[in-house]
Amino acid sequence: MLSRLVNFLKACWWPSLDRYAHKGSDASGWQDGLLWYKDNGQHFNGEFSMAVVQANNLLEDQSQIESGSLSTLESGPYGTFVGIYDGHGGPETSRYINDHLFQHLKRFTTEQQSMSVDVIKKAYQATEDGFFSLVTKQWSMNPQIAAVGSCCLVGVVCNGTLYIANVGDSRAVLGRLVKATGEVLAIQLSSEHNVAIESVRQEMHSLHPDDSHIVVLKHNVWRVKGLIQISRSIGDVYLKKAEFNREPLYQKFRLRQPFRMPILSSEPSVSMHELQPHDQFLIFASDGLWEHLSNQVAVDIVQNHPRNGSARRLVKVALQEAAKKREMRYSDLKKIDRGVRRHFHDDITVIVVFLDSNLVSRASSAKGPSLSLRGGGIKLPAKTKAPC
Repeated sequence: MLSRLVNFLKACWWPSLDRYAHKGSDASGWQDGLLWYKDNGQHFNGEFSMAVVQANNLLEDQSQIESGSLSTLESGPYGTFVGIYDGHGGPETSRYINDHLFQHLKRFTTEQQSMSVDVIKKAYQATEDGFFSLVTKQWSMNPQIAAVGSCCLVGVVCNGTLYIANVGDSRAVLGRLVKATGEVLAIQLSSEHNVAIESVRQEMHSLHPDDSHIVVLKHNVWRVKGLIQISRSIGDVYLKKAEFNREPLYQKFRLRQPFRMPILSSEPSVSMHELQPHDQFLIFASDGLWEHLSNQVAVDIVQNHPRNGSARRLVKVALQEAAKKREMRYSDLKKIDRGVRRHFHDDITVIVVFLDSNLVSRASSAKGPSLSLRGGGIKLPAKTKAPC
């Protein structure tokens, strides 16, 4: 009996990851245990590196890089699109964004015949509306989908301009060379919507002046209505439409008092940046990375090592930090399987986009390499349960 128990515990904590053996290709990326990576590739404006490590039983982070025409027309405009979608409550919303957001962006770019802040905002809204329609259709059979949502970070490089859009707490950081010192400075480009930030809490209070409990400190963590840390997202319909905040939704998601206006927003913060020759690279990552690395540390790691494998290197350093915080060895952390791994760190997605100034400055009508790649993960049936 005792030996059976020991074997069970071994299976839970030190499971064989042989079933996720090292496999893949240079084109589609490689899978090594819970880590997926593509160490180097070419996009319209330079090189890129990409990596994803899974912690949840089902990967909730989704991601993509698209390069080439940003419209449905052969005439372009041409450029590079990067998306990081950090899901919560399940993978449904982040997967939906991965399937639809870029297609919406191409459609609106085609209509306006150019890239713009307005195009990006319309693409976000169309994605939000589409997921709401999906929830409406599935509500009677799968009501818990109303409590699934996702952060959504987007970067678009087009015609020498960088557009950054965000809802939630993923982050985009620029590495900019300071010629006078030779240092590469970390500059955060994205605005975050996490109520751990005082200004975000103030924004929520100003938007909901009649609700003294719009933001609550629960177990030493600030949460909107005591439920969620972010104030903007795609999905999370249960906090946007009162008709979905009721039975048969799980009680833990249901509010005691009905609400008349959406509690969360899907409106992205969007900014434009004219890229300069001394802008070296961009790091796009879900908050799983930034929990363990500061902006400057991440930029230093990319700058001080070869470009090849930059994203995988950032993931490794973050996992080493996660192991150190739990006073365990990195080698032991790597042996812990998905599901159980979530107790030690979150899903982490990183895309490093290097900027070749000669390629960035060329006209958006000029053709370059075409690319469409999504971040990987362990491919499992939708109803697969945790291993323990």
